[in-house]
Amino acid sequence: MCSGNLSLRQEVTMALTLNFQANTCLSTYSTPRIGSVKALSNVRCRANIGTSESLVLRRSANYQPSIWDFDYIQSLNSKYTGKTWESRAKMLKESIRCTVFNSDGEMGFITRLEMIDHLGRLGVSYHFQEEIRKFLDSIAISINNPETDAEDLHVVALYFRVLRQYEYQISPDVFNCFKDNIGQFKWNLCKDIKGMLSLYEASHLAFQDEDILDEAKAFTLTHLKDINVPMASNLAKEVKHSLELPLHWRMLRLEARWYIEVCKNEGKLNPALLEFATLDFNMVQAIHQNDLKEMTRWWENLGLGSHPKLSFARDRIMENFLWTTGVIFDPQFDYCRRGLTKVNSLITTIDDVYDIYGTLDELELFTAAVERWDISTIGQLPDYMKLCFLALYNTINEMAYVTLKEQGWDIIRYLKKSWADLCRAYLIEAKWYNDNYTPTLEEYLDNAWISISGPVILVHAYFFLKQEITMDTLECLEIYPKLIRCSSMILRLSDDLGTSTAELERGDVSKSIQCYMNENGVSEEVARKYIGNLINDIWKKMNKYRSHTSLFSKTYVGVAVNLARMAQCMYQYGDGHGVPDQETKDRVFSLLVEPILLV
Repeated sequence: MCSGNLSLRQEVTMALTLNFQANTCLSTYSTPRIGSVKALSNVRCRANIGTSESLVLRRSANYQPSIWDFDYIQSLNSKYTGKTWESRAKMLKESIRCTVFNSDGEMGFITRLEMIDHLGRLGVSYHFQEEIRKFLDSIAISINNPETDAEDLHVVALYFRVLRQYEYQISPDVFNCFKDNIGQFKWNLCKDIKGMLSLYEASHLAFQDEDILDEAKAFTLTHLKDINVPMASNLAKEVKHSLELPLHWRMLRLEARWYIEVCKNEGKLNPALLEFATLDFNMVQAIHQNDLKEMTRWWENLGLGSHPKLSFARDRIMENFLWTTGVIFDPQFDYCRRGLTKVNSLITTIDDVYDIYGTLDELELFTAAVERWDISTIGQLPDYMKLCFLALYNTINEMAYVTLKEQGWDIIRYLKKSWADLCRAYLIEAKWYNDNYTPTLEEYLDNAWISISGPVILVHAYFFLKQEITMDTLECLEIYPKLIRCSSMILRLSDDLGTSTAELERGDVSKSIQCYMNENGVSEEVARKYIGNLINDIWKKMNKYRSHTSLFSKTYVGVAVNLARMAQCMYQYGDGHGVPDQETKDRVFSLLVEPILLV
């Protein structure tokens, strides 16, 4: 690394002493690219803005280059396409429909409820939405169904969780029967590991002020950590998996892959259902590969990832596409995935302009250009910013044109507002950095839920879904409804937990953890726990909003929830976006490269 742990003053002195010329870069280390024999170097650059200006020190995050080779991505190919596989999948789907949802069948209430849970975890419930709704409508009246054992902890918890997942109104009072005379959960429940796990999962669908679910979470968490079962058993694996991240917070496609493998090893699931889930996963993966290849070609042609004037910025087209598969994987929403990949890629580059490379004067000029959305302002910008602004301006205007042409709505006002809000939030953080100012946690969060880019992503996603547009939803989008705010805040706090240490080491503005530490005089461990509790509280708010909103479609609500899930996935083990050669690489292989073997 060029500057190691040098102070800013030392870096300035070094820069002036070495007197690097414009666009001169120092190699730091090399990382091989997947599918390529070449090794590219991450760089640190110090550059002039024009030949007549004095040397300007440029920070660097020393991001590694992309590990994904263009030709390798273009070579991805799946055999799970064509009429033969489509016919097999259709036959299996009809078999499952008859087995699970035929009212004249022999499947009982509890078994059918468990099958609906299996369909969701296997990633195929989107094929049976109408049938699932019809069944849940029939059982949502009361837990005291004649076929239900209201004292079976697993059954009651599963009943509660599935209904909450599908946004039915159900009270947590169904768990009162599992409490003793003094209002505590009965200790003999600890012997029922399956029931305890089901209750733990159900507790994560709590709303605010549902104390019984908070008690359930604390009770089950304490005892599940100390379960005494063979670690090789599937139940022990499920407990460990759940304690790492609860089901309600998980990325749907990763959960589907994991659960398919678990069910294969267990050997208890309906063979037709397991084959259908495996085949469907592989067929959807083939669709995602085509989306990915098109987006890689778009990114290559755009040129931001490879341009020497933008060598400081992250080149993350693969990771940006991975985000979109977490947000909306359904095959029919390919336009939304591709649009969000473009938005994510522009965000990544512009974020690095503000966080790493731009001077405060330049950032003010760029912010003003985005606010005006006027191409005539480009002459005031340095060359590297001209590239960014033109790419942004042309890409977003093209998106607005598609909506105008196909749906008759002029949406550019809403799109450019979201970008202007984002750049203003970026600029505030740049000023904090420039002034060496540590904000209060409240001050930081008031700005940070916007600077994390959640509002930009979710405003664009609304239009990319190509669903009915109304003035009511447009007015709501313009002020960012609570659903967007909650999703964005979870995105922000998850990002902070995963990246703040590395960002502070390179001299970035304080994040939520450091703001809380500075304000309250506590350790990093205490601050991290507090931020984790904040995430939990915000999930409660979002759980309620998703169940009580009628303004937005269920698909759009799902997108907002999935963005929060994807955030916790990407930052679960650190900076999975900025440093993607560890867990993120494995996830790319499992979701976008390697199919599941059919048994």
